[in-house]
Formats: sequence, structure tokens, C-alpha cells
Amino acid sequence: MTKLLSLLALLFSFNVMAELRATGDLGIVIEREDGNALIINTTEHKRLAKIEKLGDLSHASVVFSRDQRYAYVFGRDGGLTKIDMLKDAIDKRIIQAGNSIGGAISQDGKLIAVSNYTPGGVKVFSADTLELVADIPANYGEGLRSKVVGLVDAPGQRFVFSLFDAGEIWMADFKNPKTPVIKKFPNIGKQPYDALMSPDGHYYIAGLFGEPGLALLDLWNLDAGVKHILPNYGKDDEKMPVYKMPHLEGWAVAGDYLFAPAIGQHKVLVIDKNTWELRDTIAVAGQPVFVMARPDARQVWVNFAFPDNNQVQIIDVKDLSISKTLSPGKAVLHMEFTPRGEQVWIAVRDDNQLVVYDTETLQEITRLPANKPNGIFFSSRAHKIGL
Repeated sequence: MTKLLSLLALLFSFNVMAELRATGDLGIVIEREDGNALIINTTEHKRLAKIEKLGDLSHASVVFSRDQRYAYVFGRDGGLTKIDMLKDAIDKRIIQAGNSIGGAISQDGKLIAVSNYTPGGVKVFSADTLELVADIPANYGEGLRSKVVGLVDAPGQRFVFSLFDAGEIWMADFKNPKTPVIKKFPNIGKQPYDALMSPDGHYYIAGLFGEPGLALLDLWNLDAGVKHILPNYGKDDEKMPVYKMPHLEGWAVAGDYLFAPAIGQHKVLVIDKNTWELRDTIAVAGQPVFVMARPDARQVWVNFAFPDNNQVQIIDVKDLSISKTLSPGKAVLHMEFTPRGEQVWIAVRDDNQLVVYDTETLQEITRLPANKPNGIFFSSRAHKIGL
């Protein structure tokens, strides 16, 4: 009997080993309208599991633990959900605010910060337990509280974010989580609506909706304050309706250039990173939403707001020109490159599909079903700054 039990235990252990999966090629796809998240394998092009009941995911974003096992999903309803991607299950879920717009994970992977519209501010939680560590209300003026946007992690165990209503950038230093140090940069421009961190963690750039230009903070030289760049761009252009606000975390830094969407215009801006002046503009098919660089920075992929959101255009960085226009399907919402850039995954909402392309040949590789897919987030983001 003892031998039989030992044999069964050995067979069981083999079965457990057979079910193990690596985390480096996993990802999360948001099914927007159902409030679900798909766990996918990016190498094998497979759907592995569906995690349900994650609340309002109409503006969801995701960050990953440094070991890539856990995904943290930020929902629009203030939900913060920790998903175990090895067990295909929710590890913990809390409702931390009334209206949330995204979040970030700290440099050491121990803290999760969430930016909130309602009530305006940033809350910081333990990545392990989701217990509250700090509450930073975005107070300004006389009893006013601002919506917070553009929250990113920064080197030095810091978070940087923008206050939409106040026109400010704040930096929170969490080297000592019990007593975070807040540094405020006022008068940075009207209505910063989103922001990006350069891949090396050197620059934080906020887009301005209320006036022309961008707000630039040099994290290596904080004493210089915030610099207003491109202040005259679009000043005299005809004001066009904005069908969808650009997402600035999708801006592309490629070589000496920053590629950015022009708000409401059918243009991509090419900005010289050395002088922060406009180098060129590239005419594109519609109002750009995401402008994303392939990891080797040779290509920049652009998708668009309605009514041109059935297209994706590829910019050749060498020539600063459109090299190809693709038509993946109806309502292209998000794109994500595999870690070394040989493939790109595209969410096509109204066709209920994920489309995978070879970025060298620009040929379609496969399609996977997904119900109203929105954001695509790969676990390789765990090792990148500012995502």
C-alpha cells in the first residue's frame, strides 16, 4: 500500500510539473465591455484563461510584478485587481476610489500607485497585500481637488504624475514609504491630460490640452523646473474636433527623435530630443491615438481615432515617411510589440479579434477571438521604466 501511494504521489508530481508555465511570454488582454481579462501566451499565440468580474474596464491599464507572475489591473471604477497568472485566478481585489485612470509599480516592485479622478489624488498600496500605504490628495487652491493623470514610475523609488485641473506636476519620493516626500512643480501649463516617461527614466513629458505645447521635466536636473516646449506649434491652425485623446504612454522615442501625436490633427510630430524643437511633421491617415516604436526603433506604428480607426500606418524612422498602410479590421484600439519586436499584436474591437503581424514582412500571422478587446499588455513591461 505504501509503495502504491508513493507511486501515485510521483505521478501526481509529474502532472504538476507538466502544468508549469513560464511567465516571460505571458500577457493580459482586456475584454472591455464584459469586464474580463484574457491571459495569453505570446509565443504560442494561445489564449490560456479568462479572468472574469473585474468591474469597469473601459479605460483599463495593467502593470506587472518584477517576477512577472502577477498582473495588477486598474479599472475605471476604482477597482484594483491582482491576478495570479500561474493560477489563472484573482489573488485579491479592492475598490480604492470612485473613478480611476491608471497606475504604476515602484522601482523595487513593492508598491502599487493608483491615480484617481474621484477623489482626486494618488493612493499607494503594498504590492503584496494591497493594503493602503499612503494617500496623497491632489489639493490645490481653496478646498479644490484635481483629477490626476499621467502617473508613471521613475528611478529612485519615485512616482511622477500630473494634476489636470491645477496645471501642476508632482513627484513623490517613496524611499521611505511611511513618510513620502512630495515635490511640486506649479504653473506647468493648462490641462495636462497625459504624460510619458522616456525609456531611460530621464525625462517626464506631459501633453497640454488647454494650450499649445508640452511640459518637460528633466529628472536629472529638478532645480531647472519644468520647461515649456513647442509653445507655438498649432497655435494658428484651425481647431478641429478631437474624437479621441491621444495616449501619451504610447509615444515613441526612437534614436534622436520623439514621435508624438498632434492633438486633433492628421499629423505625427517629430521632435529633436537634443534641442526639444520640432524637426518635422508626418502627414498620416487620421487623428493619431497611439504612436509606438518597435523595440529596435526602426519602425513607428500609428493607429487612429474614428472614423479612420480601421487602419494602421507604419513610419520608417530612417526616412521619416509612411512605408505601409494596413487594414486589420474595424476599430483598432491598441497595439503591443513582443519584447524584441519581431511581432505586434493589435486589438480590433468591433471585429472581436486580436491580429498578430510579422513586423519585418508586415504579413498577418494569425487571428485570435476576443470579445471587444481593448488594451494589450505583455509581461515584459515588468522590466521597463515608466510603464
